[in-house]
Parts: sequence; structure tokens; C-alpha cells
Amino acid sequence: MPQFFHIEVNEKALTDALFEFVVDPHASRNERPVIEEIHTFAPNMVSVLENMVIDGVEEKRFIAEYIHIAFRESGLND
Repeated sequence: MPQFFHIEVNEKALTDALFEFVVDPHASRNERPVIEEIHTFAPNMVSVLENMVIDGVEEKRFIAEYIHIAFRESGLND
């Protein structure tokens, strides 16, 4: 992590917002503010989330686990 910046991820809030995205059956889910932010900070996550939609993920714990691993492995939220 660079010495000048510290980026913190609120895993609970992000998990809640992304769970709402994943279980939303409407195409308008792509217009959610969280998706805009994910495109900015972690654009590769969008394809994983879209696959969760396709796979029919209905348990928040799967999203929570993914968020936890994705941001811990990237060095964020240490």
C-alpha cells in the first residue's frame, strides 16, 4: 500500500448493496450507484457479480465471502 493513501472498504455496506444488485431481477440494477463505484475502484468485480446474477446466487454470505477475499487480497482493508 502506498504511503500517501489509505483506502478503506466498508465490507458490510458493500455486501448489502451488492446483494441487492445480485438479487434484483430488473435490468435497471446496472444503474445502481454501487455499480458505478465498483466500475471505478474494482472494475473486474462487475463480471463476477454479473455471473452471480446468472447463477442465481440468493445467499448474502457468498457475496460477503467474495468481498472479503477480493479486498483482503488486493491489500485494501488491512
